[in-house]
Amino acid sequence: MRTTAFIAIMVTALTTGATAGTAAAGTDGEYVALGDSAAAGPLIPPWDLSSPGCLRSLLDYPHVAAKDLGVPLRDVTCSGATTADMTSPQQTPSGAVPPQLDALSERTRTVTVTIGGNDIGLVGAATSCINLLPGINPDCVDRFTAGGHDQLAEKIAAFEPVWGALLDAIHAKAPNAAVFVAGYGTYLPHDGCWPIAPLTPRDANYIQGSIDRTNAALARQAAAHAAHYVDVRTASIGHDVCKVPGVKWFESLVPTSVAAPLHPNADGMVAIGGLVATAVSR
Repeated sequence: MRTTAFIAIMVTALTTGATAGTAAAGTDGEYVALGDSAAAGPLIPPWDLSSPGCLRSLLDYPHVAAKDLGVPLRDVTCSGATTADMTSPQQTPSGAVPPQLDALSERTRTVTVTIGGNDIGLVGAATSCINLLPGINPDCVDRFTAGGHDQLAEKIAAFEPVWGALLDAIHAKAPNAAVFVAGYGTYLPHDGCWPIAPLTPRDANYIQGSIDRTNAALARQAAAHAAHYVDVRTASIGHDVCKVPGVKWFESLVPTSVAAPLHPNADGMVAIGGLVATAVSR
């Protein structure tokens, strides 16, 4: 998911931080990780300095999964990425990064991808629903569904075939690889938890429902395009932003650990990496 507000703040810090640990291109049997900030783990230290503007963590779920699997990793996940950035250069505050699919080759054996949240604008939708005066300010769900049109549902429907086409492109670039689509998590419980997550119950259910709708579309496209779907949503029930540190896998609008708001924290990345490693090793 997009983290534009944090990228410019952190780029300078990243350039003086940890050294990069991403494997060099062209390693036989390598695992290539593609995706957006839900995969890259923005703000979680230590940081991968190979692409500072991507805010990629060396403890993101691809690194966790690669360590569990004992395989070399090429991690090109990037905060802010959309499906278009899989095949075109992505602009970041530290400069353009190559299309993510450029990391794939016939040597690639495993691919993970988490993408779609920025195509739909899920984080922007969630932040636009912040309501500090519920009962006085209107619920944002009414704005998103005005005139009988669910704006986010319509965006998801429009992008679903695009995600399928992306999976075909991944197979074409990495014909010997098994492809795994890792979905998004359960960020909000039923009815939310105002004021920890300052969304009204209706709005919390609408935002999480839109995330669930995105996951369902990704799962359908994975099944239709010879990929495996990794269900993060179900596994993360009970680990939402409303839970205490050490239990929650995702941060709320005011993080309690070093991680981007509305994104996985380090505990979440460990858990998601384990789910991915288990799926790959089956």
